[in-house]
Amino acid sequence: MDLLKKIWPVSFTTKNDVAALVINIIIQIVVAAIVGVVIGLLAGIKIIGVIFGIIGGFVELYVLIGIALSCLDYFKILK
Repeated sequence: MDLLKKIWPVSFTTKNDVAALVINIIIQIVVAAIVGVVIGLLAGIKIIGVIFGIIGGFVELYVLIGIALSCLDYFKILK
């Protein structure tokens, strides 16, 4: 559990109500969208496009896992 808290610190911020959970999820989606646009622009470069495509996939996976952990933490499934 400590490893999860080190890798995804934003997901484990204290959330007492639904509004805080929704704001946390929206922030993660906005950050992922901004990073996705930047990586999408860099992926257009032929030489390093594949590398940035792979990095973009990992960023989206990181955000998806972070959102899932936020929900699990809100519902007190994770301890």
